[in-house]
Amino acid sequence: MALESILFWLFAMLAVGGGVGVVVHPNPVKSALFLVVTFFALAGEYVLLMAHFVAIVHIAVYAGAIMVLFLFVIMLLNVQEESRLAGVWGFMRYFSVVLFVALFVQLGYFGYQGFFGAENVPLVRETEIGTVEQIGTALFSQYVLPFEIASILLLTAMIGALYLSKQKLGLGEPARAARVKEALHEKEEAH
Repeated sequence: MALESILFWLFAMLAVGGGVGVVVHPNPVKSALFLVVTFFALAGEYVLLMAHFVAIVHIAVYAGAIMVLFLFVIMLLNVQEESRLAGVWGFMRYFSVVLFVALFVQLGYFGYQGFFGAENVPLVRETEIGTVEQIGTALFSQYVLPFEIASILLLTAMIGALYLSKQKLGLGEPARAARVKEALHEKEEAH
C-alpha cells in the first residue's frame, strides 16, 4: 500500500472520528475541539488532492477564525453540558437507524460509481487544481449564488447569536423594558 493511501485512510478515520466526537460528546467546548480535529483532517485530505491553497485557507478560516467565533459564542452563552432526557425522543432512535442505513447505501452506491465509472471522467492536470486563479474563477462565476447564500447564513447566525447573548445578559429590549417597569414600580412604592 502506498504512503498516499495510508495517509488518505488515516485522515479519513480522523475526520470521521472527529465528526462522531462532535455529535456524541455532551460538553460543547470539547465538541468544538473535536471539530478542530475534523478540520485538520480535511485539510490533510486537501493536501493529498494537491489543493494546497484550499488546505491553508481551510485551516486559517475554519480551524482559526470560525472556531474562535464558535468558542466565543459557547463561552458567552455559558452553555453547560447536555442533560439527557429519558424517553422523550425514543422514536428518533429508530428513525436515526433508518437514516444511517440510507446514508451508507448512498455512500456505497456513489463510491461504486466513482470507482468503476472513473474512465469517463476527463483528466485535469494537477497544476490546474487548487490554484488561486482556478478557485477565484469558479467561486465568483459558477458558485456565486451558493457563496452569497453562505455569507447571508453566516450573517444571520451572527446576528442570532448576538440577540441570544443580549437576552441572556439582560441587555435586550424586553429585559430593558422589564427593568424600566420595575424601576417605575419601585418609584411609585416610594411615594
